[in-house]
Amino acid sequence: MKSDDDFRVRPGRIRSRAAQRARPFIFQALAAAQRAGGHISRKGNVISSRASTFGRGRSASIRANRLITGRSRGAVVKARVVREFRGSTPLAAHLKYLGREGVSRDGEKAKMFGPDGDEADHDAFSDRCRDDRHHFRFIVSPDDAQELGDLKSFARGLMVDMERDLGTKLDWIGIDHWNTEHPHVHILVRGVADDGENLVISRDYIRQGMRDRASDILTQTLGPRTDKDIRRTVERQIDTERWTQLDRQLVRDADRLGIINLAPPGSHQPDEFLTLKIGRLRKLERLGLASEIRPGQWTIAEEAETTLHALGERGDIIKRMHRSISDHSVERGAADYVLAAGQTAEPIIGRLLERGLDDELRGSAYAVVDGVDGRVHHIRFQDLDATGDSAPGSIVELRHYKDAKGRGRVALAIRSDFSV
Repeated sequence: MKSDDDFRVRPGRIRSRAAQRARPFIFQALAAAQRAGGHISRKGNVISSRASTFGRGRSASIRANRLITGRSRGAVVKARVVREFRGSTPLAAHLKYLGREGVSRDGEKAKMFGPDGDEADHDAFSDRCRDDRHHFRFIVSPDDAQELGDLKSFARGLMVDMERDLGTKLDWIGIDHWNTEHPHVHILVRGVADDGENLVISRDYIRQGMRDRASDILTQTLGPRTDKDIRRTVERQIDTERWTQLDRQLVRDADRLGIINLAPPGSHQPDEFLTLKIGRLRKLERLGLASEIRPGQWTIAEEAETTLHALGERGDIIKRMHRSISDHSVERGAADYVLAAGQTAEPIIGRLLERGLDDELRGSAYAVVDGVDGRVHHIRFQDLDATGDSAPGSIVELRHYKDAKGRGRVALAIRSDFSV
């Protein structure tokens, strides 16, 4: 019988440093620089750790977070790194779509802007990106964009902060959009630093640091949030059918068993948002996503976040379809909405009401078709090219095919150019 102290020796080769000592000094120095967090560029130069393989901006994201308080104004930042490869949607086409009519504040055709002026040449920017390995696409949406008003100046200030954080000048172009419920600015950045090396940005900076910088600029411009502002923001989240900041807070409030204790405290100061949290949990309970296991004690379902994200997306699609049929004076009830058309082989023929980008970062597209079957179909596509080039009002048909890799795809084909 073996005791707890038994162990088995596995002899191995003793590591020798003789070979390392025999290496030329320059190789030992370069190796030491890399172990210290430095990086060896393509040209053989030792550059600072901020340009390491982990990306620039790691420490800056920590510094930016120190500026954020409970009264800071918020901003949403979405980001995507787009690698250039054969068959990918050209950047020029993406820029052209971003500058389409109807997205500006006055409803006219939008104009690109840059660090030095309100008019930037998007074709020249696209040409500069032609041989780059990748580029960055950012969407920045300040919480108080309407009050802020000037998104161009806001974007320029953010890019100045980013240049300081990343330790390089940035070649970028931007455009502000006011055609949605949440005004936002698109910023595209070349994936090249000012030393000619590929620009690699830390994931921490993209995920948190950039958002904190945007939040700090917004707070400095409009001032900190008041108690009334904070309460109004939380109140708006109570009945929302999407994943909210209040939901994240409730998850953080849970103990290790997942129980959220909202029972009225005894001698302790009551939570000022107690009634709002209970109101949100009651809403989640009606959706089947929360349960009150004992008076004042709640649990949230594990699938709550996934379900609420799906509900939010569904709500966005319904708003989009309702806008399309209203713009074309089409009368259809909610029962006639087909939200996930195109996922089956069912043929769809009808009048094209609207097309556009479903995800402005990834470049995926959508189309809304008023079908001959009396229903309105919302169809998703891999890219905007798959929606065809027919004008709204044209008769189109959804066709299914397989691409070169055997994957199922869908595309719209024109049946008639005449508007109906």
